[in-house]
Amino acid sequence: MNPFVAKINRRLKDFAAARDGNVAVTFAIALLPLLGFAGAAVDYSHAGSARVAMQSALDATALMLSKDAATLTTTELKTKGTAFFTALFNQKDSQILDIAPVYTATGGSTLTVTGSIKVKTDFMGVLGIKDLTIGSTSVVKWGNTRMRVALALDNTGSMASDGKMTALKTATKNLLAQLKASATVDGDVLVSMIPFGKDVNVGASNYNQTWVDWEDWDDDNGHDASTQTCTSSKVGKSGKTKKKCTTTTSWVPDNHNTWNGCVTDRDQDYDIKNTTPTSDSATMFPADQYNSCPVSMMGLGYNWTAMNSKVDAMIPVGTTNQPIGLAWAWQSLSPGAPLNAPAMDPNYTYQRVIILMSDGLNTEDRWYDGWGAQSQIDARMAKICTNVKAAGITIWAIHVNTDNDPISTVLQNCASDSSKFFMLTSANSLIATFNQIGSQLSQLRIAQ
Repeated sequence: MNPFVAKINRRLKDFAAARDGNVAVTFAIALLPLLGFAGAAVDYSHAGSARVAMQSALDATALMLSKDAATLTTTELKTKGTAFFTALFNQKDSQILDIAPVYTATGGSTLTVTGSIKVKTDFMGVLGIKDLTIGSTSVVKWGNTRMRVALALDNTGSMASDGKMTALKTATKNLLAQLKASATVDGDVLVSMIPFGKDVNVGASNYNQTWVDWEDWDDDNGHDASTQTCTSSKVGKSGKTKKKCTTTTSWVPDNHNTWNGCVTDRDQDYDIKNTTPTSDSATMFPADQYNSCPVSMMGLGYNWTAMNSKVDAMIPVGTTNQPIGLAWAWQSLSPGAPLNAPAMDPNYTYQRVIILMSDGLNTEDRWYDGWGAQSQIDARMAKICTNVKAAGITIWAIHVNTDNDPISTVLQNCASDSSKFFMLTSANSLIATFNQIGSQLSQLRIAQ
């Protein structure tokens, strides 16, 4: 006990025991409530300091628990929460009564940590109030913003030079690790991967899908087959039968299960839209047996192991068609066929992002190749960039320019704003750039 308070209490006891005068007794009786009320200010001040320390410890406890809250049982939450708080709260004359964390995942993840302590009084003890009970709460909210990220990654032949493909693999894996770490529960962050060249690879197993247009593929892949048709007739008095045969040659398309999975640009203007394919062939995706077909794409998901394996499988091959990479990145963020992005929960806010990375200029698409192709492909790309941004999707654009090419104006203009365009002159700069983007996306997703 405070020495001053102890001295006062001894004097009060002396007054209470005195029998030699009414004045002393009357004074002591009058002094008790006066001292109690006056001392209450001191005790409440002490309790206020304890409350501040308690709130600070509760806030820190809630933040530490929030990282693992979704994976802990109610008992584990309470045990860990109490241990954290006990280590952080160091106030003498205070006793921890209870620490009660509660985690919910409705409408975004929320962790509420409620605590109560008992603070011993000094002066108010003379009024019979030996302690004060204090309660407080700390709330951490996160995951109310969900994120969907489409990675449109240049896998063309020029990526083989200057260590660009190696750097891209490292940078992409680092980015995936950052995005995974920012997800509190599965589904908070979904990622799609769209490797592209002139074409994209939707997966050869999709040869039975109704959204694949086979008209051009059937014309280009098959063989001539000969068919002989014979008729018989009797000739003259001998009654002998003679045969007359006719041979015809026709084109027989190969079985569609021999397709390598590549598709080229849709008919214009569906090539710059995310229209769901219908029975109208113009809305479908033309199959193309492209010899330099990149590795197959992946739709939105959170199978981080499979995504890393997809990164390992990427190889540099083929020519550059940035619009088709962007078009399929947009498709991956869109509901309906062919990639069927999951429906968005109205209880959440969604950030949709495309990261478009290329190391050069546009050189070939379904219609344009050779002289003048770049300007014509760029014109298509400018239109799809406008459409994607109008759909509320944020575009980060990266030009890795190790060959001293002109800056890609179409990529620069495609970015949602100037801070989201990067012109890099070394392959290794990709790693730092992807880390920077990953950090910003992680900070954007988590709200407290």
